[in-house]
Amino acid sequence: MKKLILDELNRKNIEEFKQAEKTPIIVVLDDIRSLHNIGSFFRTCDAFLIEKIYLCGITATPPNKEIHKTALGATDTVEWEYVKEVMQVVDRLKKENVKILSVEQVEGSVMLNNFSVESNVKYALFFGNEVKGVNQQVIDRSDVVVEIPQLGTKHSLNVSVSGGIVIWDIFQKMKK
Repeated sequence: MKKLILDELNRKNIEEFKQAEKTPIIVVLDDIRSLHNIGSFFRTCDAFLIEKIYLCGITATPPNKEIHKTALGATDTVEWEYVKEVMQVVDRLKKENVKILSVEQVEGSVMLNNFSVESNVKYALFFGNEVKGVNQQVIDRSDVVVEIPQLGTKHSLNVSVSGGIVIWDIFQKMKK
C-alpha cells in the first residue's frame, strides 16, 4: 500500500461541494470559545457534506485567521449563519420540523451507540460551551439528548472531538 497524494483523493472543488446533495444534518455551535474548535467543526462538516452550521452567542465567525488555521478553507464550502440567540435557532428549526438533538450529559440521555436515526428526518445537533455545555433552555426543548459513552476517568471530551464522533455516528447510521 502507498499513501495517496492529494490529486488521487478525488475531492470535490468548492463549486461541486456547493452543488452536492447535503447530509440532512445541521450543526449548531452555541458559545464556543475556542477558535480552533470552531475551525475543526467546519472541517468536519465539510468532510460529511453537512447542510449548514449555525454560530450562536459568543461563537466567533469567519473570516478569522485562527478559525481558518483549523478549517483549512471549509469556511468557504460549508454554509453558515450567525444568530446571536440560540433559542431563535431552536424555534426556527422546530417550525421546519427539524429534530433537535443536544449532545450533553443529562438525566435520561440516550447513549449515542443506542440512538437510532429516523429515516427521512433532518437533525440539528447542538453543541455547547466548552465549560458549561449545552444551554439548559435548549436541552428543555430538545427532542432527544445523546451522550457519548465514556469508560475512563475523565467526564468529558473536547467539544470538537465530540462533534466528530457524533456527526460520524449519525452520518453512518443515515447511510445504512
